[in-house]
Amino acid sequence: MNIKDAKVLITGGNSGIGKATAKLLKEKGAEVIISGRNQETLQETAKELNIDYIKADVTDENEVQQMVEDAKSKMSGLNVLINNAGYGYISKLIDIEPDKFTDQFKTNILGATLCAKAAAKHFVKNEYGNIINIGSTSSLKGSPTASPYVATKFALRGMTESWRNELRPHNIRVMQVNPSEVMTNFANNRVDSNITTKQYTEAEQETKLRGEEIAHTISSLLEMDDRGFITEATVFATNPKV
Repeated sequence: MNIKDAKVLITGGNSGIGKATAKLLKEKGAEVIISGRNQETLQETAKELNIDYIKADVTDENEVQQMVEDAKSKMSGLNVLINNAGYGYISKLIDIEPDKFTDQFKTNILGATLCAKAAAKHFVKNEYGNIINIGSTSSLKGSPTASPYVATKFALRGMTESWRNELRPHNIRVMQVNPSEVMTNFANNRVDSNITTKQYTEAEQETKLRGEEIAHTISSLLEMDDRGFITEATVFATNPKV
């Protein structure tokens, strides 16, 4: 698609990958609206990037439906959903807390589903649209202490494949981006059980992925001519100094 024709809604757009993506797409000429639950950071990001925002909780279907309707109204249309809202609950198996496990699924899986559902209704009606789900390399392999988070990303990858097969006949491209470790405030949003927050060294800050690399990937996926699409893209740091 021509990015200048893009009307984009980004969930979790107030920081990290979402913010970097909003910034890049806006610079390329797209209309962009961000959403999230934190009014203060939404306002700060929207003002900084000179874009609009909608406060919404992706786990509440009524709020999601209103979010999509408001985005369509503000941009006089909607043709791109970037499902970015999510967080990580990291825990050893023997320490998993059911409430935290369930809450993460509500945001990472139910939230993504409700947003895709609301956007897809509009896309199917128009016989056109793009959905990009932000996954993780954790959707490709498991790792110690990460089973709650890994479970959500494996589930998201499966849903992405199902939605892709369902929506292709309506000229809707459903894609997934799998970043490896990205230096964002994702770590600050993490709900950990006996796991310390990651602090990056100066060397790591020079070599690990940033939100900008993922934003570039998302933009590249969208910019392919609409007759084709890349179903999934995995992004690694070239030589991270771990």
